[in-house]
Amino acid sequence: MNMFDALQFVLFIGLLTLLTPPLGKFMARVFQGERTWLHQPLGWLERLTYLAGGVDEKRDMGWKEYALALLCFNLIGLVVLIVLQMIQGGLPANPQAFPGVSWHLAFNTAASFVGNTNWQSYAGETTMSYLTQMLGLAFQNFVSAAVGIAVAVALIRGIVRKSAQGIGNFWVDLTRSTIYVLLPIAFVLALVFVSQGVVQNFSPYLEALTLEGAKQILPFGPAASQVSIKFLGTNGGGFFNANSAHPFENPTALVNLLQMLAIFIIPAALTYTFGVMANAKKHGWLIYGVMMALFVSLTCASLYSEYSYNPIVGQGSVMEGKEARFGIFNSILFSTVTTSASCGGVNAMHSSLSPLSGGIAMFNMMLGEIIFGGVGAGLYGMLLFVLLTIFLAGLMVGRTPEYLGKKIEGREMMMVILAILAPCATILLGTAFSSVLPAGLSSLANKGPHGFSEILYAFTSAAANNGSAFAGLNANTPYYNVMLGLAILFGRFLIIVPILAVAGSLANKKISPASSGTFEVDTPLFAALLIGVILIVGALTFLPALSLGPIVEHVLMLNGRTF
Repeated sequence: MNMFDALQFVLFIGLLTLLTPPLGKFMARVFQGERTWLHQPLGWLERLTYLAGGVDEKRDMGWKEYALALLCFNLIGLVVLIVLQMIQGGLPANPQAFPGVSWHLAFNTAASFVGNTNWQSYAGETTMSYLTQMLGLAFQNFVSAAVGIAVAVALIRGIVRKSAQGIGNFWVDLTRSTIYVLLPIAFVLALVFVSQGVVQNFSPYLEALTLEGAKQILPFGPAASQVSIKFLGTNGGGFFNANSAHPFENPTALVNLLQMLAIFIIPAALTYTFGVMANAKKHGWLIYGVMMALFVSLTCASLYSEYSYNPIVGQGSVMEGKEARFGIFNSILFSTVTTSASCGGVNAMHSSLSPLSGGIAMFNMMLGEIIFGGVGAGLYGMLLFVLLTIFLAGLMVGRTPEYLGKKIEGREMMMVILAILAPCATILLGTAFSSVLPAGLSSLANKGPHGFSEILYAFTSAAANNGSAFAGLNANTPYYNVMLGLAILFGRFLIIVPILAVAGSLANKKISPASSGTFEVDTPLFAALLIGVILIVGALTFLPALSLGPIVEHVLMLNGRTF
C-alpha cells in the first residue's frame, strides 16, 4: 500500500461524508411529503402511478396492512420473474437465442433479485436474454431497493410518531423511493458509465480475433442501465459473469470509484434522513460514525492481511485472483465495501483473498447488513442493535429503557431478537446441513477449511442478502438453488416483518419527556456500547464457524500447509 492508495481511501471517505447530508435531507423531504425540485419534472409520474394502481396516497396503513401489502407485492414479483425466465426462449429481445432456464435456477434467481440479493448461480452473458435482464432483473433491482427504503422509513415513522395507528402507506413509499431517489440518480450514473466505456446496446455478440489469432466472443447488451442500479440499489448482480472485473462493466478507475460510492451513498444518507425526521441529527451522525468506524477498522485489517507475507507462495501482496488494472488496494477496498453493504458486486475473486481477508468479508455480512448495509436494510438493521443496546443499558442501571422518548418493552425486544437471530440461524443451519449431506458436498471444488469456507460464505451471502460468492462451489444444482433461494427469502422477510411489528408498536406509544434517567444516545459512551454489542453478538454467534474456516486456514497457511 502506497501514498496514493491512502489518498484514495481518504478521498472515498471524504466524498461519502460530503454527499451524505444533501441526499439525506432530500430524502427526508420526499418521505415527509414535502415538495422538492424533482416534483415538477417527475410529479406527473407519481400521480399516474397512483391512478393506475388505485392508490389513495393520503391513506395510512397499520403495520399489519403495510406488511401484507409488501409481502403480496414481492410474492407477485417472485412468480412473474420465475415465469419470465422459464419462457424467455420464446420471447423477443433474445438475439443469442438463449433457452428458458430450469425451474430450480429460475426460483433461485427470482428469490435472489426479489430479495435484493442478486446471488447468481449462472453466467449472465450465457444464460439471460436482454428482455429478461431488462424487464425482469433490472426492474427488481429498482423495486427491491425501494422496498428496503420503504421499510426503513416506516420504522423511522414508528419511532417519531406518538399514539398513532399507522406507519405510512407502502405503495406511496415504494413509488416515491423509486421515482424521486433511485431513478434520477441511476439515470445520471448510467450516462456517466456509458461515457467511460460501459456498454449499452442491443447488438448481438461479436466474434473477434485476438492478437494470437484465436477467436473470442465479445458479449454486448444493455449493461450500463443495469450496472448503475445494481450498485445504487446495493443489488450487485453482474450483467457479465466476471462482474466488475469485466472491462465492459468496469472499464476505468473512475467507474471503479463511482461504483463503490454508489454502493454506500444511499445507506449512508439514510442515517441523516433519520436524524432529520426524528429531530435528532446528532444521533443520526453517531449512527453514521459507528458504521464508518466498523468499516475503516475492518478494511484496514483486511488490507494488513492481504499485504502480509504468505509462506505458501513465498511472498506478500499476492495478485492471484485480482484484476491487474485495479491492483490489491482497490480489490480489497471493493471487497470490504461490497460486503459491508448488501451488494454482491465484486472486482476480484473473493475465494483468492488471504484467509483472514476472506474471513473479514464474511464477518462483514454476518454482522447483519449494518456497516452501511443495503439501501434501507443498513439503517433498520443498525436500529435493531440500537434498540438492543438501549435495552441492555436499561437492564444494567435498573430502569425501563427509553429510546427517543419511547419506552422499549418486552414485545419490541421479542421482535428485535427474532429479527437478529433469524439470519444467524439460517446461515449456521444451512452450512451445517450442507457440510454433511452428499448433495451439499458433491459440487465442492476444495477440501479442508477452504472448502468449508466456500459453503459458509454461500449461506452467509444468501442470508445477508449480499450476493457475492467465494467461488469453488458450483451452486447451480437443484440442492443449492433451492437451499440458497430459501435462505435469501428467510434472510430478507424474517427481518422485515418483525421490524414492521416494532414500528407499529412504537408508533402507538406516547413520547415521554426526557428525565435524569434517560440514556443519552448521541454520546461517545453510547457509540462504544453500540459497537461492543455488535461485535459481541457477532463474535459469540459466528466465532466457532469462522474458526473452522478462515481462522484455521490462516494458521495452516502460516505453517506452510494448504489443501
